[in-house]
Amino acid sequence: MKIQKLLIANRGEIARRIIRTCRERGIRTVAVHSEADKGLPFVREADEAVLIGPPPVARSYLNADAILKAAADTGADAVHPGYGLLSENADFARKVKEAGLTFVGPAPEVIARMGDKVTARRTMEEAGVPVVPGTEDLRDPEEAVREAVKIGWPVMMKASAGGGGIGMQVLRGEEELKKAFPSAQGRAKAYFGDDTLFMERFIESPRHVEVQVFADHRGKTVHLFERECSVQRRNQKVVEESPSPSIRPGTRESLCKAAVRAAKAVGYTGAGTVEFLVDPEENFYFLEMNTRLQVEHPVTEMVTGLDLVALQLDVAEGKDLALDQDQIRMTGHALEYRVYAEDPERFLPSPGTLEAFSPPEGEGIRVDAGVEAGSQVAPYYDPMIAKCIVHADSREQALARSRKALAAFEVSGIKSNLPLLINILDQPEFIRGRYDTTLLTKPLQFDKR
Repeated sequence: MKIQKLLIANRGEIARRIIRTCRERGIRTVAVHSEADKGLPFVREADEAVLIGPPPVARSYLNADAILKAAADTGADAVHPGYGLLSENADFARKVKEAGLTFVGPAPEVIARMGDKVTARRTMEEAGVPVVPGTEDLRDPEEAVREAVKIGWPVMMKASAGGGGIGMQVLRGEEELKKAFPSAQGRAKAYFGDDTLFMERFIESPRHVEVQVFADHRGKTVHLFERECSVQRRNQKVVEESPSPSIRPGTRESLCKAAVRAAKAVGYTGAGTVEFLVDPEENFYFLEMNTRLQVEHPVTEMVTGLDLVALQLDVAEGKDLALDQDQIRMTGHALEYRVYAEDPERFLPSPGTLEAFSPPEGEGIRVDAGVEAGSQVAPYYDPMIAKCIVHADSREQALARSRKALAAFEVSGIKSNLPLLINILDQPEFIRGRYDTTLLTKPLQFDKR
């Protein structure tokens, strides 16, 4: 079924990114927006725009009924959820399908299955994908202590229904665990509506490596290689790159095969990402599966030359994947830098008016931005305002190009994390490509800008 009009149930740069591919394919687009976002570029660039509510996400971008009404009122025949917000909400995907619309993503049942971390662990174990030793369905602190002893200290405690690094805690002993358990349950309930917790052995100094997969409705499943996502602050990604500079070819092959196995095990369709922790000996363990397009998908596009949104639309329309695994190649090296409206020293959002916003241009530089000069950066949403993606023939050349691009990136009127991104490029471990998730745990000096 050919998609004629696509409603984008998202905002900012990812909405603009989807609009760009739809325009190339002759698909009309509908943007939904809150009152706070009415002046942003994605609203203007869509063929139609519908106001769905006031600024708070619960009353706008998480209001499934308002979004579905907008689809009905505009005659949209498909919905793309982007990332974040409702993108991994199985109930929303189900409602989209029940309304007779095409959902650009996997089946609701698959979203639900992989969104529950305990169920996902069981599924991966059954599929022969390595998982971190752990335990399931914890509701009692005494039970949690007994299980932690079996697993081995330290442990990582997480919300079973969680994601995005929210509520994750490293615990190194019995008293620490008992003290943390009630508050962890409270956060899980508040953020995800489910207070169930689970624990895994905490892997010291791991790398966070993920594999992009694609599958069609006939079960054909391919990978688009890996992305290194170990530059993180408070469990949130800051810089990503492809290929990973640190894993050996044999590990790459094993990771990618495991990711394909994971996708096949759940009958996956469309774009998905299988995330792994890799220890210093290059043993790897399943972390989670993101059942959507990733923020960092541009680095994969840069090294493979593929349009991942176009591939998503192909699968949603019921087309077979035209790519065989041996046709997918990596060329050169790409890095993505997330530009946030935030104080880089205190890691706090910095809303306000963008007095100036001038992204870099040039060969091998791509900027996906949700804002422009004069835009209002609202305090209600994720503070990421742009992504600066750099590609070159080698990692060394890509790093040199990155330094010039970030130095030329002008943001004023609000604070941004550009000083942090520039300082990352000066870290010896990062330059060597021998870093892990602890890179940003040590204090950095910031140039004032």
